[in-house]
Amino acid sequence: MEFLSGIPAGGTLFNALAILLGGAVGLFAGRLVPERVQRSIFQCLGLFCLYLGADMALRMQHVLAVLLSFILGTAAGELMDLDSRLNSLSDRLKARLRIGSETYTEGLVTAALLFCIGSMAILGAIEDGVRSNPGLLVTKGVMDGTAALFLAASLGVGVLFSALPVLLYQGALTFAAGGAQALITPAMLADLSGLGGLMIMGIGLNLLRITEVRTGNMLPGLILIVLLAALL
Repeated sequence: MEFLSGIPAGGTLFNALAILLGGAVGLFAGRLVPERVQRSIFQCLGLFCLYLGADMALRMQHVLAVLLSFILGTAAGELMDLDSRLNSLSDRLKARLRIGSETYTEGLVTAALLFCIGSMAILGAIEDGVRSNPGLLVTKGVMDGTAALFLAASLGVGVLFSALPVLLYQGALTFAAGGAQALITPAMLADLSGLGGLMIMGIGLNLLRITEVRTGNMLPGLILIVLLAALL
């Protein structure tokens, strides 16, 4: 971890390499993994997300500001129906990017959207840029690499190429956050991490199939908590 913290966008580099490694393993051996083993692995990831989210949520300093941002942000996301819009974007991209094999394109688009869209990608990039702490992106990399293994087994080599948009997207967020470091106070980052932790707990519940939390609709809360924390 210390080695990665000394490398610019080290967490994103690890994330991209994990996708490549997981996808490569999936191409050659993914079909040999029984379904019950796959299910148990994703349950492990879900439980770890609950732990990680709870740990992050406990960092918040302004509880009422986080709660208000969470509620209002989710309400705004529901009114805009962001979760459905993101799914529609995925469907449109799949329909338009028919280059080569249909399976290749489906694998690339499906994996890229899965790995790029979500609170862990945003928060991890911010933490890496502001604190030089790649820990969240390393965790995300392990999760993405595991998912890439199973996706590549069914959708083929296109999944491996999803590492490129992850590298560009998260890397850009990391450098942007580093550039804005002077504007981000420790309390603001703590509240941002706290709200992000609640969203990551939602991801864990989804992986465990306990309920269906539409975390995409919660993303506006990340903007609101920054504004409220700046006021406080």
